[in-house]
Amino acid sequence: MAAKTIEIIYFDAGGGHRNAMHALSRLIASRHPDWQVVPVDLQKLLEPIDPINRLTRRLTGSLQRLLVPVAPNFRMASWQAQDIYNTALKRGTTRGLGAILPILQGFVRRYAPEIEQILVDRWRDPATSRPDLVLSVIPNFNRVIFCALRAFAADIPYATVITDMVDYPPHFWMEDQDQVMICGTPKAARQARATGFYAEDRIFEVSGMILKESFYRPAPPDGPTLESLGLSDGKPTALIMFGGNGSFRATQTIIGQFEKARVDVQAIVMCGNNRKLLESLKNRPGCHAVGFVDNVADYMRISDFFIGKPGPGSLSEAVHMGCPVIVERNSSTLPQERANVEWVRDNGLGIVVRGFRQDIAAAGARMIRDLESYKANIEANVPENRAVF
Repeated sequence: MAAKTIEIIYFDAGGGHRNAMHALSRLIASRHPDWQVVPVDLQKLLEPIDPINRLTRRLTGSLQRLLVPVAPNFRMASWQAQDIYNTALKRGTTRGLGAILPILQGFVRRYAPEIEQILVDRWRDPATSRPDLVLSVIPNFNRVIFCALRAFAADIPYATVITDMVDYPPHFWMEDQDQVMICGTPKAARQARATGFYAEDRIFEVSGMILKESFYRPAPPDGPTLESLGLSDGKPTALIMFGGNGSFRATQTIIGQFEKARVDVQAIVMCGNNRKLLESLKNRPGCHAVGFVDNVADYMRISDFFIGKPGPGSLSEAVHMGCPVIVERNSSTLPQERANVEWVRDNGLGIVVRGFRQDIAAAGARMIRDLESYKANIEANVPENRAVF
């Protein structure tokens, strides 16, 4: 097959979109080394019209001018819209984030002409290779990206990989336009058919969410072991993870409740980029904290079960590695992630609690008691995930 150029449009809100982009990029590069994969961070392209970035640029500029006489080296970074989302995840304060969705979609509608022009100008730039395929791994922007692509060229195909287990209509993942929809669950594929937007040959159902290649490799000989982490072999081990930004509040609550109730469990905590969380857990008995790493699979492999946010990526990773899960379902659960909790509950893949503070100790004890039953449900109810391939 002739060499191709594929653009993958992503952004950094959470980590699932970025992880999907990286996993696809690496697999394509290994199978087609002569192809060019171009990751496009849409948020960076849209910085000039991002209202959060505009506001914080003005505020930080004013502060720096005021403080220069007393603090000449003072610097304060401006924010992007995605930083609000990521900071909320890090602090464990996701309640109300669902209300941001219509605001974001209103922004996309209001600024659609400007967004389209930014994209068209980029594709027309002589320094930009003409893509043979534009692939989106993000929601909310698919209509405006498609319109921009058609304004640039009529013959370049457009595809969307849904990185959630289901769509959250209207105008979230699916739009009435000529594109390919790649769905990771039967329910998402049914939603695509029910819209009437797509011909049957434009809907593809794959076997789950996209996982990185590390989740398909055998354990490396120099990989982490419970002993190397200072933990006990044979003792139940929970892996606590709240995405690439961690969650100080939720993690401290979980560990504190386990200690208070004397639940016989030890923990591996994936802190991601949350340095405050990482520092707070140093030298804590029965706990090993890990900063940002690219081999989460190796830590899941030595864990018995998972506790964390019900994101589609982390849940899929845990289940793929045979780890049952404990997740919350309450007013803080993002609207597009509520179906993920139902997937866990309906298939017996773990325990759903109302809140970690009041329920985690009992849920942890129950998980330890019924661990083999939950593992058997994963084996029986979840097909092998080969989605990225």
